[in-house]
Amino acid sequence: MIESQSQQARPPLTVTELAFEIRRRLQPLAAVLVKGEVSGFRMTGKRNYSFAVRDRQSVISAFLYADDARRFPMLPEDGQEYILRGRIQFWPSGQLTLVVQEIQYDDVGKLRAQLEQLKHRLEAEGAFEASRKRRIPFLPRRVALITSPTGAVIHDLQETILDRFPNMDITVYPAVVQGVASPGSVVMALRRCNDDGQADVVVIARGGGSFEELYAFNTEPVARAILASRIPVVTALGHTSDRTVADMVADAECRTPTEAGARVVPRKADLVRQLDEREARLRRALGTRLEREAERLAARTERLGRVPQALTERRTERLRRFVNELARLRPTDQLQRRQRDLAERGQRLQAAGGRALQAAAQTLADRERRLAALSPDGVLARGYALALDGDSGRLLRAASETEPGRRVRVRLGRGALRTLVEEIE
Repeated sequence: MIESQSQQARPPLTVTELAFEIRRRLQPLAAVLVKGEVSGFRMTGKRNYSFAVRDRQSVISAFLYADDARRFPMLPEDGQEYILRGRIQFWPSGQLTLVVQEIQYDDVGKLRAQLEQLKHRLEAEGAFEASRKRRIPFLPRRVALITSPTGAVIHDLQETILDRFPNMDITVYPAVVQGVASPGSVVMALRRCNDDGQADVVVIARGGGSFEELYAFNTEPVARAILASRIPVVTALGHTSDRTVADMVADAECRTPTEAGARVVPRKADLVRQLDEREARLRRALGTRLEREAERLAARTERLGRVPQALTERRTERLRRFVNELARLRPTDQLQRRQRDLAERGQRLQAAGGRALQAAAQTLADRERRLAALSPDGVLARGYALALDGDSGRLLRAASETEPGRRVRVRLGRGALRTLVEEIE
């Protein structure tokens, strides 16, 4: 009875005072871990999210601010179980809510199973085949970088590229590379790069992270965007363990941004040195070639200089043999030889009988007349002529064996003529 009077003596609390007292009492629950299944996940008007977290016996409402959601690699899905870190908040509206600040993916195995399904689907399409991948240009005119515009990654990439090739053109396409907005941001940046069409190669980079932090690069939209790119794509996601789907469909993959920078551009100093070495080799080869050609030309000139003399000697030798042959076949010489033979025979015949000698003498006379008529001198004496080439002395048997402008020696029965051919009939 006394207690009842004491309670009646306390003034009643206003609703606001009661709400404040509840929030004060809930302060020890400012950082709690709750494991449960998400349901009713939806976006509110200000891009915040509301949902419920439940187990078999109880349910509590939950709230996720947009700024916190952007830090997550993916948003919660209905029916999936998560470990949620946050604080208990009592709203003036009278609702008790778990305000989520971090999500731990308790069922990572399920995420990996979904990832394996995506890999099998892309593999069946031939997306991982080496024959499909585009060649990285040896010396691009412009390099595109898709990464966060702040942080060490963009600095490392630019420093590596410009250190290797100081005047290389670089275009940065800023993108969110972590959190729920990352897949869409990377896809949009890659599309802008292709629409511009100015880069010869594009590097997609970030500074590594856990499986969950890299999950954006295991999503199908990012993989499809890389496959659809007309520009060769190099990934540099900074991981050292599992390959992402983005790595597997990219035209080339690197472990770090520094490695990617070295992969897409050669070292200019090396190129200049190689060009100098090749120029030196070409000059040496050209010099050697010119020396050989000069020696060959000198030898040919020397041989050509000896040709007229050798030709004259050969023609002189041929003419000498021809003259000797003519001399051997001269009818006068043959006649003299025969006369001697006949004289000897006549003497023998004379001893045998006078009439036989006379007959033989008559026959000899007849033959002498016929032989004289058939000899070259006899033929020439009857008005015929022999035409000899004026240079070689070769006997001409047909008009086609000489040509206008050539000198011809014409041998007659008495004497000879030297003429110049004006026309051939």
